[in-house]
Order: sequence, then structure tokens, then C-alpha cells
Amino acid sequence: MKPEVICLMASSVDGRTLPSRWRPKGSGDLFEQVHDQLGGDAWLIGRVTGQEFAKGSAYPAETTERIPRTHWIARRGAKAYGIVLDPHGKICWGRADIGGDPIVVVLTEAVSDAHLAGLRGEGVSYVFAGQSKLDLSRVLEIVALELGVKRLLLEGGGGANGAFLRAGLVDEFNLVLCPAVDGAKGAPSVFDSTEAESGERAPITAMTLESSTALEGGALWLRYKITNGSPLPAQASHG
Repeated sequence: MKPEVICLMASSVDGRTLPSRWRPKGSGDLFEQVHDQLGGDAWLIGRVTGQEFAKGSAYPAETTERIPRTHWIARRGAKAYGIVLDPHGKICWGRADIGGDPIVVVLTEAVSDAHLAGLRGEGVSYVFAGQSKLDLSRVLEIVALELGVKRLLLEGGGGANGAFLRAGLVDEFNLVLCPAVDGAKGAPSVFDSTEAESGERAPITAMTLESSTALEGGALWLRYKITNGSPLPAQASHG
């Protein structure tokens, strides 16, 4: 059974998610406050967002080890996990946790033995969810079975959010709407896609406003339940 998937994002009023571009500046720690209130067993981000947390430079290019393509969990029983989609193994972590939450990387089986050896050497857990592309439904099944995740917070970037949304896998959307404007091209958005996916539409049949809460500084916390129709194939080639 898949976990409940709750997408949480903070954005300007024009739907952009890079606070350094917003005017006026500053959104405080509103996102973290809402994150804590939602209380997930795990949070999930894509590769681009995950790279922002990495501290390493590069793993060794080669290894003599032959590592089986089976899940490897360095730490079980954590209060929460930080799950990162990195299908092609591009992130060198240099750390094993983010804010105390153990990192679990979601890979494809095409990743090299050398990358797996690097992850193991740092105590970074990993799971496999596809041969060359990630199967997002399978991702959710695996984190439920392997980590006991029942409530997953999906927290970007736009590419990962959009992939789960188009696959019909998002159950709830929470938006911290900040009183600021980006107002120009080039900034990431709450939901996004590749050019090849630009014609695909999410199978959403209804969005029901569950609550709207005024936050400090004029921000709003909007909480929507999502009703999905027939899902699209749940695959993504990117994080």
C-alpha cells in the first residue's frame, strides 16, 4: 500500500520558488514551520534540489567490487527519512543525513558499482526503482515496505513534483503562499516538466480546499485535497 503523498511548497504569488529572486525579500522559516506541523515519516526531493544539500565532490571513478542491485539500508527505525531521487547517481553526498534525517537515495539499476561503493562508504542508504527510468509507483511501494513510511512529504523541486502529479500519485497539496513577487522568466516553479512532457496533463478531477490559515507577515497556508482520475504511466527519467 502506498504512503499518503502530501506535496508541500512555498512560493511567491506568481508561483515561483526561488526566494532570492522575490521582492520584497524574506519569507522567514514558514516552510519549516508547516513541514513540522504536517509531521511526515519521510520527505522526498528530486536530484536538483538534493544537489543543494550535498557536501562531497566526487566518488572514485572505479572499484573492484561487484555490488548486487538490491536495496541497502544503513539505518532503520529513524523518526524520519530524507529521500532523494537520483536515478543516474550524480550526487556525491559527503554526509549521511540532512538535519538528522538519514538520506535514502532512489536509483536505477544502471548506476555504476563505483557510485554504490561511494554511497556505502558514507553510510548513505539506497534503493532501486527501475532499470533505466524510475517507476514512481514503485518508489512509493519500496519506501513503505523498506522504511515503514506511511506519510510522505513531497517537497520539490518542480520537476519531481510535476512527475508525481502527472502520475496521479499526489493526495494533498499544501502551499505556503508568500506576499512576494518574482515577476521574471527563468525561476523554478511549484510544478514543472521537461519539454518532452509539456503536453502531458495531470489526471486531477477535483481539488477541495480543506483549510486556509493566515501566517505571519501576510502569508497564507492553503491546504487542498486532490482527487485523481485514471493515472498516467508513473515513470520519470529525472529528479
